[in-house]
Amino acid sequence: MLQVEKVSTEEELSEVFSVRKQVFVLEQNVAPENESDEFEDTSHHFLAKLDQKPVGAARWRVTTKGIKLERFAVLKEERGKGIGTSLVRAVLNDIDSDPENAGKTKYLHAQLPAVPLYYKFNFIKVGNIFEECNILHYQMELVHK
Repeated sequence: MLQVEKVSTEEELSEVFSVRKQVFVLEQNVAPENESDEFEDTSHHFLAKLDQKPVGAARWRVTTKGIKLERFAVLKEERGKGIGTSLVRAVLNDIDSDPENAGKTKYLHAQLPAVPLYYKFNFIKVGNIFEECNILHYQMELVHK
């Protein structure tokens, strides 16, 4: 059974960091110093578990440009099971649950393979392709229909 929940304990947060390390540092060769940043303490973190095993992570935070969705990661062997979709849905629901977030731009930097996932939620590409941590990305923003 898949569960996606907002992180509320240090143990859950360490599981988030473990998933991110496996995906970004070990699989995608992102330098460890670029994987975590000064915004960890001010971000809202999410953990996906499949049959109690940590398999996915994500976070969001308020920035000067709006609300940035970040660090979406699903373990390689667990991809294609709807975990990414569930993470995006949970993060968007959490953002929308706070009236202070109403009207703020929701945006993210999507790795190329993840662009179709974000399209499903009405995110669109904004600007040109760019490189971040040696990985190609598009900035995407949520549009309301």
